[in-house]
Amino acid sequence: MAPLFQWLQNRSAGVLLHPTSFPGSTGIGTIGRDARHFIDFLVEAGVTTWQVCPLGPTGFGDSPYQCFSAFAGNPYLIDLETLLEEGLLREDDLAELRRLPIHRVDYGAQWILRWPVLKKAFRNFLSDASRADKNAFVAFKKERKEWLEPYTRFIALKKKFEGRSWQEWPQELKFYGEARKLAAKSELADEMEAEAWRQFEFFRQWLSLKHYANSRGIQIFGDIPIFVAMDSADVWTHPRLFEMDANLNPRYVAGVPPDYFAADGQLWGNPLYDWKRHRATNYSWWLARLRASFELYDIVRIDHFRGFDEYCRIPANAINAREYNWAPGPGLDLFESIKLEFPDARLVAEDLGIITDSVRELVKATGAPGMNVLQFGFEGAAQYLPHNGTQNSVLYPGTHDNDTAWGWFNKQKESVQDFFRRYLRVPGDAVPWDMIRSGYAAPSRLFVVPMQDLLSLGSEARMNTPGQAVGNWQWRLTRNQLDTLWTGSAAYLQELGTLHERYPGSG
Repeated sequence: MAPLFQWLQNRSAGVLLHPTSFPGSTGIGTIGRDARHFIDFLVEAGVTTWQVCPLGPTGFGDSPYQCFSAFAGNPYLIDLETLLEEGLLREDDLAELRRLPIHRVDYGAQWILRWPVLKKAFRNFLSDASRADKNAFVAFKKERKEWLEPYTRFIALKKKFEGRSWQEWPQELKFYGEARKLAAKSELADEMEAEAWRQFEFFRQWLSLKHYANSRGIQIFGDIPIFVAMDSADVWTHPRLFEMDANLNPRYVAGVPPDYFAADGQLWGNPLYDWKRHRATNYSWWLARLRASFELYDIVRIDHFRGFDEYCRIPANAINAREYNWAPGPGLDLFESIKLEFPDARLVAEDLGIITDSVRELVKATGAPGMNVLQFGFEGAAQYLPHNGTQNSVLYPGTHDNDTAWGWFNKQKESVQDFFRRYLRVPGDAVPWDMIRSGYAAPSRLFVVPMQDLLSLGSEARMNTPGQAVGNWQWRLTRNQLDTLWTGSAAYLQELGTLHERYPGSG
C-alpha cells in the first residue's frame, strides 16, 4: 500500500525559533514588527521554512508543550506595539514592561505586568474600536464557538479560583456540564469576553503574520504535542475522551521510560486518551484539533509520534517514570481518517527516543517524514549520521530539547569530539557551522537549524532541558544579534543553499 502522505519532495532549509525568543521592548518576543524582520532575514538567507514550538497559552513552567488549550493562542504573543499603533494603548501603559530584560523572558514579571495592559486594551477596544473591528470580533466568536466558549469559561473560573487547577475547584464545578449551569455566564461574562478578545487579537495578528510569511515564500512549520495538559479546557470539557475515573481523576498518566534525556524517565503527567471512545466518534476531536492547527501552520509536527503506535502508561501516583507499561495506540486507523479529512496534510513525525520496528512501520505507512538529530549521530547512534540519512526526513543539529551545538560539543568526552573532527575533517573550532555545512549537504530534504546555532551560542542559550521544571523557554534573540548575523552570514547561507539545492529554484 502506498504511504498516505508523501508531501516532502523538494530540498529546503529552515530555522527553528519560537516567537517568545524574538527581540522586542516589552520583555518577551511577540508576533509584530520584529517577527516580520526575522522573516525578511530568512528570505535573504534563502531559507524557506520557519519552525516554531506550540503557540498555545502556557501555565506553570511556561512550557508550550503544557497548554491550557489545544485550540487557543498564547496572549503573551500579542504584540503590544501594534495595539499602541491602533490607539488601544498609550506609551505610558508600556513603561513598566519596557524596563524588563532584553536577553531573557521574565515570566513572573510578564504575569504581573502584561495582563493589566491587555485588560486596558480590551476596554479601549470596547469603547473606541471601529464598527468593522467590532463586527469582526463578533464573527470570530461565532466561528470558533465550539472551543472558544468552554475555553473562556475555563479561564474565567481559573481566575476566580486564583489559578488553581480545575481538579481543585469545588466538586460541582469540576464537571463541565454542571459548571455551565451553576457558574452562570453573567457572573463570568466580563472575564470570558476579555479572554475571547485576547484570542481574537492573537488570531488576527498571527494570521496576518502568516500571510506575510507565505507571501514572501516562507512556510510555517508548527508543532503540537501528542498529549494535552491535565489542567486544560480540553480535559475539563471532554473528560470522557481520556482515561479518567468517575471522579475525574486520571488512572494513568503519560511519560517516557528512562532514556538519553533522563535516567528516571520523564513523568509528564498528561492524561491518556481513551482511544476506543475516540475511534467511536471517528476521531472527531483529533480532526478538529488538526483543522485548527492547519489554520495556524503550513506543516504540522506531532510530538512523540510513537505514542500512536503504543504509549507509556505510568500510575497516576508515581514519582518518576521507572514504573510503566505499554498500551496500544490507534495506529494507522487514525491517519486514514486524517487522510480522508485532509488529503494534502503535511505532517512530520517526531520519532526520536526508543523506537521499535512497529513504530518505524507506522511512520513508513503514513509517509510522514521522521526526524534525525546530528548530535545523536556523533555520540554513537549511527543512524543519525549524515551518510545514513534518508530523503524523507527532517534533519537538525539539535532540537529545542537539546543543548546548543557548542554546548553539546563542550560537554562531550574526547573520543566523541575526536570522532566529530575526523568525520567532518575539521579542526573543531567552529562546531555549529561545521554541523550546518554537514546538514546542508545531507540527504534529508528538510534541514532545520536552531537560531542559537546560527549565532554560535553556548549552553547559556539552551531553550529547554527535559525533566527540568523551571528555568526553560527564557532565551531571547536581540535585534543586534539578528542584524549582525544577517550582514555576516545571509549571503553564505544562500550560497550553501545554492550548492546543495536547498535555495529556492536551485534544484
